[in-house]
Formats: sequence, structure tokens, C-alpha cells
Amino acid sequence: MLTAARKGTPAAEAGRRAPLLPHRATDSSRISFTRDVAPVLQKNCQTCHSPGGIGPMPLLTYEHARRHGPLIKQVVQAREMPPYQYDTHIGIQKLKHDWRLSDQDIAMILRWVDEGMPEGDPADMPPAPKLPEAGQYQLAAQYGPPDLVIKAAKYTVPAVGQDRWWRPAVPSGLTTDRCIKAIETKPTVAGRSVTHHANSTFVPGNVTTEPDAVGGGGPGSVRLSEYALGKIGEIVPADACRIAPAGSNVLFDIHYFPNGKAVVDDQLEVGIWFHGPEVTPQTRHRQTLGLYGLQSGSGDFEIEPRGTLVTQGMHRFNTPVRIDSWQPHGHLRLVAKRLEVLYPDGRRETLSMVSNWNPGWHHSHVYAEDAAPLLPAGSVIINTAWYDNTDKNIFNPDPDQWVGIGDRTTDEMSHAWIAVTQLDEAAYQRLLAQRAKK
Repeated sequence: MLTAARKGTPAAEAGRRAPLLPHRATDSSRISFTRDVAPVLQKNCQTCHSPGGIGPMPLLTYEHARRHGPLIKQVVQAREMPPYQYDTHIGIQKLKHDWRLSDQDIAMILRWVDEGMPEGDPADMPPAPKLPEAGQYQLAAQYGPPDLVIKAAKYTVPAVGQDRWWRPAVPSGLTTDRCIKAIETKPTVAGRSVTHHANSTFVPGNVTTEPDAVGGGGPGSVRLSEYALGKIGEIVPADACRIAPAGSNVLFDIHYFPNGKAVVDDQLEVGIWFHGPEVTPQTRHRQTLGLYGLQSGSGDFEIEPRGTLVTQGMHRFNTPVRIDSWQPHGHLRLVAKRLEVLYPDGRRETLSMVSNWNPGWHHSHVYAEDAAPLLPAGSVIINTAWYDNTDKNIFNPDPDQWVGIGDRTTDEMSHAWIAVTQLDEAAYQRLLAQRAKK
């Protein structure tokens, strides 16, 4: 998705001045839209930049791309688009569902713009891909329709006002324990812009609005999923089971923030895909999603006006585990986040790093099977966060305010949602041996 340039900026002015006359490339060595650029846009951009998508302009045709060529160059060169905040040269680089463009693709797009944005031969244009319809489950393209859809009770978000939280409980309808394959939390099309986050938790059937269970810490509760702006969904590794318990309710914790336009009877929903009935919690390793006490330091902090802050949180695992995914979370003053591991032998390793945090996109970074960190018992994960409350932070709404930890959008957080597969020593050694063979 592209972020529209502010009126009057060089990128906006250049985009407005760009002539829309076709520029056909006659030299096969030159970069052309039809042969070179269009396939990259189709794969990486058009899902958002199409009618009904969340992108501010379509990028389906040569005319679309040429009109916005200078802006495309600017945001691609800065790695702002596609929007995937993850450092390219620090930590684990083998990720699933990685939106980042390759260095080769970036260089190609920059060269195309610099050479005048030639169209090329229309015969080279690849067929238009089938794009998901607005409001449809994106994971349905991979898994088909969800096996179970759980809808929160409806809620009306006013046009103006402060942050608000909606916490209804809905029966899951499950009569037997099931193992989850994938999950997608889906706001409505109208509700996407006002839904800051939406947590969902399986709770015992007699729980309806118990506050402790909202945070996932109530007795008998099992975290289903977590959604924040920009996140699509979660996919559970084939050898793991995130349990959907029978006889449970799903307790929602939805954070809405009014944005100037009322959303009437908004109804967020969660789609769940299950493994077949032959896959049971007894045949798979248990996977859990949680924060693992990685809120910043003691759980409380304040950032002074025009000040900066660094915080850390830690968690020790008493058994071997595999880290399946890492999803940093923060608000408007967070600027960077890092995940490290301190091994029992004293070694310290950076697993992942985000140095260009953008509060509009909360990605769950899913490690590839042969790259997901395998941690022996006694390992400690360390979550470090950097905050900037100065006017150098382009997302900071007011550098003259004190900012404390809290749930409002204008407060700050330092969460890291981490999906962890629990292992025993035998499973840990077996996975190590499989990696060694590769």
C-alpha cells in the first residue's frame, strides 16, 4: 500500500506534473512496465491498491503506475512500501509471508522511473490476477472458507470521542477439542479504520465479561488470537496445535478509536480453519500465543516531554521451546524493537529487529520452519524497545506531553506477541537433528 504524499511535497508535485503520454520502450535491455514492473505490482501491491482495497489509489494499469511513479520510487526506495517493518540485515531473515521487496526489485523500479517510466510492449502484460473482494477473508485463497466463524456482538462507534473498548462474550459452538490450522480476525470494511486492536480468548462457558479473562490470564482461558492494524492472520505450524476447547466462549477485547465518521453496528469476526479430526492435542506439540511478561520493565514507565526512553522485558523458559513468530507492538512514540535470546551457556543472539516502526502496521513475523529459533531449557528471551517523544518522530502527535504506559492510543505500550511451541527434551533433540541433516 502507498501512503499518499502530502500536498506540496516534492513527491506530490512530481507526481502531478508527470505527463501521462505513453512512453514505449524500443530497447529490450530497458526496463518496461509491462514486462518488468507489472508482475511486481501484481504480486506485492495490487491487493491493497485496487477498488475496495485500503490503498489510497489503484495501481492496476500502466496509467495508474505512471501517474504515481515518483511517489512509488520514493516509498519503495525508503522501504516504506510494501509496508513490512523488519530489518533486512539483522537477525533471522527466512520468514513466511514476507512482504519486503528484494534489492533487485527495488533497483528495477527505481531504474524504471529514472528512465522515464516506459510502458513497453502491451503484449508482454501478464494476465490480471484474481484479487480478493473487499471484506473477504484473505486466507480463504489458501484454505478456502473458514471452518468456523465467530462474530462479536455489534457495536456502534461514534464519529468523535475517546478510545473505547468493547468486550462481549460469544459461544464458540465447539463440542470437541480441535487443533487450529489458521486464524484471521476480520474487521468490517467500514470498521477497519477505527479498529485499533482486537484480542480474542477462549474462556470457560460460564465466563461472559470477567475482566481478568480479557487479558488472557483467567482460569481455564486459552488465547485464540490477537489482531492489530495491518495484521492479516496467523498460521500454526503443521506439527503444532493451538487448542480450541470444547464448550468454551470466545471473549473479545476490541479497542475502537473514533476517526471522524460514525460506524453503525460494526461487527468484527474471527475465522478459524481446523486440522482434520485425526489431528488432536495428543498428537501435536502445544502452541501458545502470549506476551510472556515482556511488557516494559516493571510494567510502568513515563517518557518526559521531548525525551527518549529504552525499556527491556525478559522471560525464562524452563523447558525447550520453538519460537514460531514475533509480533512487536507499540503506539505512537515507539520507534524500534528488538528480540534477543540469552542461552544458558551465556551466548546472546539477536533474533529479530525492527528499526523503522510504523504504528499503522502490526505484522506477525513468522519464521520459516528451518529458521524458527530452537531454544534449550533455561533460555531467556529479551524484548528491548526504544521510544522517541521528540519532534524528530514523525508519528508523534505532541512532543510536549508526558507519555505513560496505558491502553489508549495516545498512551504507550511495549508488547511482543510471541507464538511458542512447547517441546520436551526428546522433541527438541529430534528437531535439532533434523536441522543438522539439512
